[in-house]
Parts: sequence; C-alpha cells; structure tokens
Amino acid sequence: MSANLDSDRVRWPGSGSAVPGRTPFGFYDDDPKFTSECSSSAVWAAIRLGYPIEDIELIDLNFYAAFEESVNEYSSQVNQFNIRNNMLNLLGTPANKDATGKAVTGSPLPYVINLSRAYGSEVGVGGNVDWKKGHVDVVAGQQNYDLQCLYDQASGSGNRLEIKRIFHNQSPATARIYDPFSMTGMSYSNVLNEMGFAGYSPAVQFLMTPIFEDLLRAQAIEFNDMVRKSAYSFEIVNNKLRLFPIPNTNYKVYFEYSLESDKEADIFSPGNNYDKVSDYSNVPYDNLKYRTINGPGRQWIRKYFLALCKEVLGAIRQKYSTIPIPGGEVTLDGGELRSEASAEKEALMSQLREMLESTLGSNLVEQQANKAEKSQDILRKVPMFIYIG
Repeated sequence: MSANLDSDRVRWPGSGSAVPGRTPFGFYDDDPKFTSECSSSAVWAAIRLGYPIEDIELIDLNFYAAFEESVNEYSSQVNQFNIRNNMLNLLGTPANKDATGKAVTGSPLPYVINLSRAYGSEVGVGGNVDWKKGHVDVVAGQQNYDLQCLYDQASGSGNRLEIKRIFHNQSPATARIYDPFSMTGMSYSNVLNEMGFAGYSPAVQFLMTPIFEDLLRAQAIEFNDMVRKSAYSFEIVNNKLRLFPIPNTNYKVYFEYSLESDKEADIFSPGNNYDKVSDYSNVPYDNLKYRTINGPGRQWIRKYFLALCKEVLGAIRQKYSTIPIPGGEVTLDGGELRSEASAEKEALMSQLREMLESTLGSNLVEQQANKAEKSQDILRKVPMFIYIG
C-alpha cells in the first residue's frame, strides 16, 4: 500500500511547460519578460525548497499560479498607494484614461472648479442651475403669502422651490441724499444756499465735499428709516412669505428662485459626473506591466513568490502529515512550512508598505526640506576668505 501511495504522488519534475495558457488569469501571458522569469523562478523556488534532494509535491501549475499572484499583490499594493497619493488630483477626471505607471502631476483644480460651479449656483454667480424670476400679487391688508402653493397652482408641478432673493426694499439711501422730501436728505437748493450760490442754476453748479459726508448722510437716512419708520423687511419660513409693514396698497413683490429638481438634474447630467473618477472604486489603475517593474520590485516579487510556494507546499504536506514506510513512518513538515510562509509574507508586506509610505508626496517634501536645512548647516561651517587690503 505504501508503494502505491508513493508512486501516485505528484512531484516537481525539474522543469515546467510553457507559461502562456497555464496561469489562472493570464494577466501577463503576453509579456515575454514575465513568461521567462516565471519559468526560471519556478526552478529557483523548487531548488530553494530542497529539490532535487527532496521531492517537491508541486507541479508547474502551482508555481505559475503563485508567481502570478505575487505580481498581482505587488501591483495591488503599489496601485493602492498611488490611489491614496493621487486621489485628490484625479477626482472628476475621466475614469477611462489609464493612470497605471504614469506620473500624475498637477493639482485638484478640475475637481475644485466642478465644486465651485455648484457653489456658484447657490449664490447666483455661475454654475449650471439657472435662477428663475417670479412675482406675487400683494393685496392691501394681507401680510402672509405661501409661495410654494402659488407656484404649484400656477405650474401644476410639485417641484420644491428654493427662494434665493426677495425684492421688497425701500429705494437705496444714496438715491435719497438729495431728496428734498427726506428728513436727512439734502436738496440742490439747500446745497446752493449753504455755499451762497442760491441764484445760480443747479445744472451748472457743483459742490465738492469729502466722500465721508455722503456716507454719513446715507447712514443717517438708513437709521431714520429703521428707528422712525416701519422699515421694509420680510420673513420667509418653509417658502411662506410674511411682509413688513402690513401692505396698505396693491402691488407686486418680485423674487428669484431655483428648483431642487434642476440641481438634481445637474448632479446626474452626463456631462457632469458620469464616466468621471468619483471614489476609490473607479480610479483608473490596472495591473502593472511586469516588464516595467524595476529590479527591487522584482526581487520583492520573487521573495513573496517563494513564501507562497512554501504555503501551498505546507498545506499539501500537512494534509498527509505522516507517510508509512517499511518499519515505521515519515513525518512531513507541513505545519512548519506554513508558519514560516506566513511570517515571511507579513514581513515582506510590512517592508513594502513602509517603503511606499516613505515616498508619499508630503513625506518627500518634508525630506527635501530637511535636506536643504542640513545643507545650510554644512555651508555655515565652510571657512570664509579673509581679504586684507
């Protein structure tokens, strides 16, 4: 029985078949550099695991799958770092443009401009949402008006209004500085009388006064309206308008508004956000091309690949922890291999993440600042020439 079991075991024959078509996903099968190193790395890993002195219960499929996974893991870690480092610069940019392996330089200006349009719509200085104009017919003695109800009756729609501006004001104080009927105003005749020019035509006489005098007169008019009169004002709560003072004549009050539905249409318009980078899930980073990975990166991949091979081999050997032989049994080292593989993978992952973290944009700037500061310290100790004239 032991002889049959031994003859049925699958062992590494010393070399494998061609790589293309033998990897699980085929991500890199069209890369000659990958296929070449995948084959040579399988041989190297088998030797590192004890071949040919010991049998290695793995075949080329196991080695090729582990090598592809190692490249995938390296690519994933690098891309995750790049996404975090460049996320703000890429927000709002086209999601169909591959950023893999490319230097992303610039600023988050496209995203900021897009955001500014939305804020511009809110304050009426731009954006893609138009402000509409409307009016309400004010009736003498009626102080309260439901603008939402009036709009729904007129349009037949239930769109929510957002009132932006109500035009219910007195004429500006600057227009009444020279109003002879204003208590604090200053008519042309008064101006001329003060300067002794009463007998001259106002159309050709001018009085030069400091600008602060006009400002003080305008302020006096506004305080007069506020203290001595019922100043024009309003309250608006839930699109219900209340006018002050109580109207004593019929007139129209105009207002500007936008619709909530227009804002929603702008947010989801094809030209605004569709097919644009919105979050971590659609930042355009794909698997790295193996041929573009540098030497240190490939060495990390090889070490991670060896750890994966140990893990798979350990799982296989742990399933058959002991094998009977004539006169006794052989205990396999599956548990030890898996434990060793887990420790190596964790150490390699920590090393890679620490290295990537050190190249974060903010860290590079800090390193450059420290370098410049230390360089200045060195230059201060350079002896200066002494000139004797």
